[in-house]
Amino acid sequence: MSGRIIQFGTSRFLQAHVAFFVHEAAQAGQKVGPISVVQVSGASDRSGRVAAFGRPEGYPVVIRGMSDGKVIDRTVRVKSVDGGLSAANDWAEITRLFVEEADFVVSNTGDTGYRTDPDGDDFSSSDRPPQSFPAKLAELLCRRWQASGRPLVVLPCELVTSNGQALKKVVIESARRNALPADFFEWLDRDVAFADTLVDRIVSEPIEPIGAVAEPYALWAIKRAPGVRLPCTHGQIVLTDDLEPYERLKLHILNLGHTYLAEIWQTEGHASDQTVGGILADPSIRTRLEALYESEVVPGFALKGMGDEARPYVATTLDRFLNPFLNHRIADIAQHHAQKVERRIAAFLGWVGATPEQHAAPILRGIAERYPASGGAA
Repeated sequence: MSGRIIQFGTSRFLQAHVAFFVHEAAQAGQKVGPISVVQVSGASDRSGRVAAFGRPEGYPVVIRGMSDGKVIDRTVRVKSVDGGLSAANDWAEITRLFVEEADFVVSNTGDTGYRTDPDGDDFSSSDRPPQSFPAKLAELLCRRWQASGRPLVVLPCELVTSNGQALKKVVIESARRNALPADFFEWLDRDVAFADTLVDRIVSEPIEPIGAVAEPYALWAIKRAPGVRLPCTHGQIVLTDDLEPYERLKLHILNLGHTYLAEIWQTEGHASDQTVGGILADPSIRTRLEALYESEVVPGFALKGMGDEARPYVATTLDRFLNPFLNHRIADIAQHHAQKVERRIAAFLGWVGATPEQHAAPILRGIAERYPASGGAA
């Protein structure tokens, strides 16, 4: 179904999500991949991870949890990745693969991945990449346009609403800053499909140097649009006309629940190595989370006509949080906490748009008021 996939980002999430799906599709006989993984940042502490990609034996992904009342505990050797590259050290080879072989681009570049750098984003050197990810992608697209102009599908996986359009916007900004001609932008609109996507899977632990432990539940929802096609078919990949219901459920139930637990963890003096399962082993905290969902979250969804979708998603979320096999550290969840409060809690209250009399939500409103608006992380 597809040729090479260029994956920007070495995260354990992508190891257990996109690369995992591609591996399973290939094992089922589909013609898909392989994947080249690109380390975008050049951070030296990840050089061992980059070097480990592409080993013929693959890397382990351990799937642990409950599904339909049954215990799942299996290990898959993912073999869809045939090599790791560093943007800092292997730019010429990355450019060649992107220009000559790629059919798809996947990215997961973290909370600051879409920021540009006006002082470091020029395309002046063929051996040295621009500083920011959007500018790196813009330069690679320019080289592809110059060489062949073959169509391309971009599937960003960052937790940003309308991530495809957001990424396209900053790519265009970088291209304009480098004074690319009008023909390039016409090609970009016509032949490069930036898809909006939503990803969902709890990947709780790394396995060194590469590999991960993840839950059975997974979703990759991709919005249907002109030029958008899937790299493979898989039971956990969905092509949909509307991402918003998936986004709202994940962001304002699963992610909001995580941030509520992180708030409790930070303000009430819990152990530094506390996990989601561990904190919910306290019956009083589990009761508080369940009451928050019942009294503040589900009523908000009901006001938006999504109460019937929210209730079963809450039940699934609680099952996922209580997965006894995952060591999902709250310290990891609590990173960029203020931004997450804004995006997960304050944005939920704004989306519901009801007055306090219609939707009191005293706990959520109290948390939102403790943090200034700062934008960013999901």
